[in-house]
Amino acid sequence: MYPMFNRIIKLTFAFAMLLVNVAFGQAPRTQLDNYIDTAFAQNQTLKEKQFDLDKALYALKEAKSMYLPTISFLGSYSKVNGGRTIDVPIGDLVNPIYTALNQLTNSSKYPMLKNESFLLNPDNFYDAKVHTSLPLINAEIRYNQLIKKKLINAQQAAVNVYKRSLVKDIKNAYYKYFQALQTVQTYRSTLILIRENIRQNESMLKNGIRNSTALLRSQTEEQKTLSAIVESNYTVKNAKSYFNFLLNRQLRDSIILDNGSLTISSTADTSKGITNREEIAQIKSMRDAYDFDYKLQKSGFIPKLNTFIDLGSQGFNFNVNDKTRYYFWGLNLQWDIFTGGQRKYKSLQSKASYNAASAQLETTNLSLRLELDQSYNQYQSATSSLKSARAQFAFAQKYYSDQHKAYKAGELLYIELLDAQNQLTTARLLVAEDEANVQIAAAELERDQAAYPINN
Repeated sequence: MYPMFNRIIKLTFAFAMLLVNVAFGQAPRTQLDNYIDTAFAQNQTLKEKQFDLDKALYALKEAKSMYLPTISFLGSYSKVNGGRTIDVPIGDLVNPIYTALNQLTNSSKYPMLKNESFLLNPDNFYDAKVHTSLPLINAEIRYNQLIKKKLINAQQAAVNVYKRSLVKDIKNAYYKYFQALQTVQTYRSTLILIRENIRQNESMLKNGIRNSTALLRSQTEEQKTLSAIVESNYTVKNAKSYFNFLLNRQLRDSIILDNGSLTISSTADTSKGITNREEIAQIKSMRDAYDFDYKLQKSGFIPKLNTFIDLGSQGFNFNVNDKTRYYFWGLNLQWDIFTGGQRKYKSLQSKASYNAASAQLETTNLSLRLELDQSYNQYQSATSSLKSARAQFAFAQKYYSDQHKAYKAGELLYIELLDAQNQLTTARLLVAEDEANVQIAAAELERDQAAYPINN
């Protein structure tokens, strides 16, 4: 008489009993887990956050590379005509001596020289060298690397925070989709009962047992149910679209439902607390980064020592020989004795940021504990409501069965049978809604405990 209702209930209870003693442990992977993996790979917002993480990783590699030597090739060439000169009076200085020598030797062995004028800027001159520099002592490089590591941890935590939020949203959308399907199936099952009543009322009308009032009322109920089915189908489409949107898929792609994904846990574990929440790790990482920044500013009083070496060649007319080749090695020392208080005030800024992060950490701890307590209470309330709804549904089934038998025997008015039918439909819809509410509350509790396994 109502086989569709029985089929729905059997399916629902089968789902509920598969993993009845599993709360949030390492359960076998389900189709829903596969969908979550798909979302991790394709969700656009998550991709944006992953790009930010990649940027932080590259920043760390940049900080590490500052320990390595820097090698550069440098070259210059100059072609000069005119400009300042240096006058060297070689003739005025040497010619009197040469003249005396020629007179003494009675010869012209010593020629007369001209005064010379040299350009200050070298003409047709090149200088090519390989310049290598290496930091020997630089505390800022070390602290900069430590800061970058903490920023990576903070960014990774931010990615995981979004992942957990995405897991919760996907699960909620999945359960809402299943609830919408159950709603459609409930109305279709109700339609079967109504059409059976129409058939019986038509038969009774022909036999003169009933008047047309019961038939007209049952036909009205048929149209109302058909309208409810149409409306529920739109709800199914909307639920499907939203689920696929979270996965960055085509909005009309099909969704696979499996027993493992729809299992309702009978217990909830709150022993993990909030120790795994990435929000706490994120704030701690930022606080540590501020602490290292404070130390970085203080390290400005430590001298910086670099070494360098140049290997090159310089000369005129691009000549390269033993005379043009050279090396030049040295050390650079920088010690900032006075900076006008710049580093002092920067360090105080970092200290203030550290204190703010510490206060934020305490506030976040309290907030997360409150969220966990509320989600646990909500889960308990939803579980209790589902238990009551299932009991109501069992009573409604029995009540409808008894009323239907009495109606067939002519001992009951159709309006009374209709009331029993409406109670049955309402009870089934309530079971579907409460099942979804339990799943959603469990997903919220799982999120508040950071219990879903996420691989970084």
